[in-house]
This record gives sequence, C-alpha cells and structure tokens, in this order.
Amino acid sequence: MDNSNIVEAVKEKYGGIALRVLDGKDACCSTSSCCGSSSAPITSAIYNASQIDNVPESALRASLGCGNPTALTVLKSGETVLDLGSGGGIDVLLSALRVGPAGTAYGLDMTDAMLALARENQEKAGAKNVEFLKGEIENIPLPDNSVDVVISNCVINLSSDKDRALREAFRVLRPDGRFVVSDVITRGEIPPQIRECVLLWVGCIAGAIHEDEYRSKLTLAGFENIEIEPTRVYHIDDAKTFLSS
Repeated sequence: MDNSNIVEAVKEKYGGIALRVLDGKDACCSTSSCCGSSSAPITSAIYNASQIDNVPESALRASLGCGNPTALTVLKSGETVLDLGSGGGIDVLLSALRVGPAGTAYGLDMTDAMLALARENQEKAGAKNVEFLKGEIENIPLPDNSVDVVISNCVINLSSDKDRALREAFRVLRPDGRFVVSDVITRGEIPPQIRECVLLWVGCIAGAIHEDEYRSKLTLAGFENIEIEPTRVYHIDDAKTFLSS
C-alpha cells in the first residue's frame, strides 16, 4: 500500500470525524464506521467518571482511542508531555491537569479539523498550559531532549512508517524520559486482504503489528526496559461483526 494513500485516507477519515463533532454530532455514524465509536468494544468505557467530568463533552465524543495512556504512568507536576496524534485533545487536557500550571502538555496532529476541535476544547476547558501543534508523528516539530513523557492513544498503529515514528519519539525524549502508549498489537497473523484495506487501516486494525515486532522496533529506536501490558484482549470471534462490516 502506498504511504501517501495511507496518510490521505487517515486525514480524510479523521478530519471528517472532527467536523461531525464540531457540528454537534457523534464522532461516528455506526459502530463499524471507525475505530472510535463510543459503542464499539475497543473504545468503550476507557475513561473513569472523574476524568469525564474534567473535560468538555466534545472532547469525550471525539475520543478515538483504544486505551487510556494517562492512567498508565505517574505524571509529575512541572513535567512536559507530548501526545502523538492528539485528535480532539482529551488525553492532552487530562495530562495538563496532572502536570499542573508549571508543566506543559503538547498535542500533535496532522489534521486541520482535529486541531480546530482540540483548540476549541482547550478554550472550553480553560487550559493555559496546553499547546497543539500541526505535524506528523514521523516528523515531530520539537527539539531533541525536550519532553519528559510521550503518550499516544491508538495512533502509532496507523503510521505507515512506525520505525521513523518511534525514532522521533525517542529523539524528543529527555534522558530517563518515558514512552507510555496505548496501541493495538496482534498475537497472530493478519490476512493480507485485511492489511491491504485502507478503511481497516484507518479503523486501527490493518496497521497493527505483532507484539514481538513491536518490541523489536522499540529496541531499534533506542528504548530500554520495554514492557507490554495487555489491557484488553480480543479474539477473532469478538471481531467478526466488525470485520464482516
């Protein structure tokens, strides 16, 4: 699959989702229309009540993640956090609360409509220690050693060049920085016809790689002390309805 086709497909799909939310509608039309439908099993019940209460409703409705990276690490006051593929901004806003006024939470996204939605949510939340940047995760517009924590939520699996994305994440991290992401990985083979389907790529399945390959790519990028913790496990029967759609 051509890399430019993947990028354009992702931009088109997630830009359309952002426009729907900006228009006051749900992020997705149906459970199979994207990775982030609130009723889809992969994306449901990710955030707890206290987190939901601390973000605008539109940020929650635009949540397209598969996990909650902000719950997987301790964020300290004064730290700098970068969210790769920040979408509507929910994980950025939650991170900003935890690092406090002395800290900074960056969100990086390549889609203009998502950035517009994220900045609207930032204004609604009154978050002063937040900045949203335009760019791709394979070319992060921040200097070396400038971030304490890199987070991401179901975005790296969308990248057509995961090696470069991981190298970039490692580059911007300070020594002893943390890379804490929620992502989709596999523990078996994915049929070629699924991996080659652009819509399933955008829907977070076709771009997923095997757990062992993910470990290898993290190591090659420079990361150490790698841990992969399954937070949700799905079997083929769980995916039949989605895949048939």
